[in-house]
Amino acid sequence: MNKKLVAALSGGAALVLALTGCGGGDDDGKKKLDDWAKSVCDQMQPQVKKITDANSAIASMQTEEDSKKVQQTDSTAFQANADAYKALATSVDRAGAPPVKDGETSQKNAVKALNDLSGAYAGLKKRIDELDTGDKAKFAEGLKSIAGDIGKLSSRSDEALKKLQSGDVGKAMAKQPGCQKTSVSPTPTKK
Repeated sequence: MNKKLVAALSGGAALVLALTGCGGGDDDGKKKLDDWAKSVCDQMQPQVKKITDANSAIASMQTEEDSKKVQQTDSTAFQANADAYKALATSVDRAGAPPVKDGETSQKNAVKALNDLSGAYAGLKKRIDELDTGDKAKFAEGLKSIAGDIGKLSSRSDEALKKLQSGDVGKAMAKQPGCQKTSVSPTPTKK
């Protein structure tokens, strides 16, 4: 009953990778841009780890039959995601606009998208906490509804994050250790 939720969460993990796993490229020599990327990326890795750990915890519940355990694990994971996305939004906001054309718009859109994700995960936590674990059919239906909402959320926020990490900004971020894709692998674990 948790498989759709896991599939939807992989979309959320893709958003994090879109922001952190920027494409490579050669150095354009813009120190300001590199400094901006460093200020964002230095704050990013711990939050990305929280998100991937939370999503892995949810994935580990994929075959769990105990509704109460699923509810507790998902609730904790949704709160961790809400906190991590809020921290990512704060990091991008504090870094200011990247020194590129339309940098301010891209930054504002990314901050809004990350804050929206944070708020949405807080809402999902509230919803999962309210599900009736005593009725497996109702609980499964509730999980299905939550998974659908995560899917919608992922597609809405994806565009702003892609814009932030495009072009020279993406190249600068790709050079920063905190934004290296290799250290974040949101592959669900199976029990």
